[in-house]
Amino acid sequence: MPIYALAGNTPVIATNAFIAPSADVIGRVHIGDGASIWFNVVLRGDGNDIRIGAGSNIQDGTVVHIATNMGPTLIGEHVLVGHQALIHGCTLEDHAFVGFAAQVMDGCVVETDAMLAAGALLTPGKRVPTGELWAGRPAKFLRALTADNIAQNRAGVEGYRMLGQMCRTALKRVDI
Repeated sequence: MPIYALAGNTPVIATNAFIAPSADVIGRVHIGDGASIWFNVVLRGDGNDIRIGAGSNIQDGTVVHIATNMGPTLIGEHVLVGHQALIHGCTLEDHAFVGFAAQVMDGCVVETDAMLAAGALLTPGKRVPTGELWAGRPAKFLRALTADNIAQNRAGVEGYRMLGQMCRTALKRVDI
């Protein structure tokens, strides 16, 4: 798998994390226990830290980068980031949910058990409060999440954690 040191900074990856063979992990990146980094993901910690907490998953085609002069990109524990998202210079708190192809820009915060809908654009400096669903381009409050919504989001994270662990031990390249 492509793991790259840059300017003396080597990624730190928990031994039980799953990193897909086509993911690129570069520089100041820290990946926690049981996290999963899926196919064609780019984690580019070239000017600041990217921290991904335990049990979080970064799904296929996502790009995570930093804002050099604004601080690190922080992804908490048990966070779900959907396919082809763009996560840039922001904070995703524990149990946050970012939908497919959503974009989270510099200085944003998606709080615990908050959700950014698929395709949404969270413009710089915005905050999605706990228990809220935001959607649109630019993203705005859509509605409060139900207890069932939050439970489904958490179950999705657990499903990806288990799939990542299976892939970590059972994924085999086949030459045909």
